[in-house]
Amino acid sequence: MLSEFVALVAPPRCALCANECRVRQQVCDACEAALHRLPARPAAIPGLALVWSAVPYEGRGRALVGALKFGARLPLAKLAAATIAARAPSELLDGTLVPVPAAPWRRRWRGFDPAEAIARALAAEAGLGLRQCLRRSQGMRQVGRPRAQRLADPPRVRATGPVPSRAILVDDVVTTGATLQACSRALRGQGALRIVALTFARSGAGVGVTGGRD
Repeated sequence: MLSEFVALVAPPRCALCANECRVRQQVCDACEAALHRLPARPAAIPGLALVWSAVPYEGRGRALVGALKFGARLPLAKLAAATIAARAPSELLDGTLVPVPAAPWRRRWRGFDPAEAIARALAAEAGLGLRQCLRRSQGMRQVGRPRAQRLADPPRVRATGPVPSRAILVDDVVTTGATLQACSRALRGQGALRIVALTFARSGAGVGVTGGRD
């Protein structure tokens, strides 16, 4: 009742376009439908069997990531997960979800980890197990660095517990793939046999596209 009363005074706004949306919604119907129409594309990254992203990192896809990461609108993780679950090839939803770990200082600053939030929502959405078995050491921030520097000096990632034999890495955005490669090396070093990655968005720069379903 309180939320309905508040909505009469200050109607909720879509996190992506700022237009009015329904009570208890984070995104308006038009933006949610548009997300499902965006082109999904797999990518080739060494060390992983396949990397698949639900939307390009532009327009509404970029707006959702920004609202989640920098606006702390955590319910958007459920929408990102639902978009992945609805569009991902079924063979990629076979294994145990492993969130790509954030740098320690970024997690402390935000108070949450976007990749972990999406992974938890995806586990519930797709009925998959989840294992937080990776940790990332403090290092130089990847955002804003040239591709060559990212690949030459990737994040330091290590396994901190038993790893699944069939691992599904989950992240919000993939750009060069340096972080995913570091995670893959850590998993393989502890015995993982098959590693794929699912991300909500993919930046247009730096990842080799192999074709797509849409």
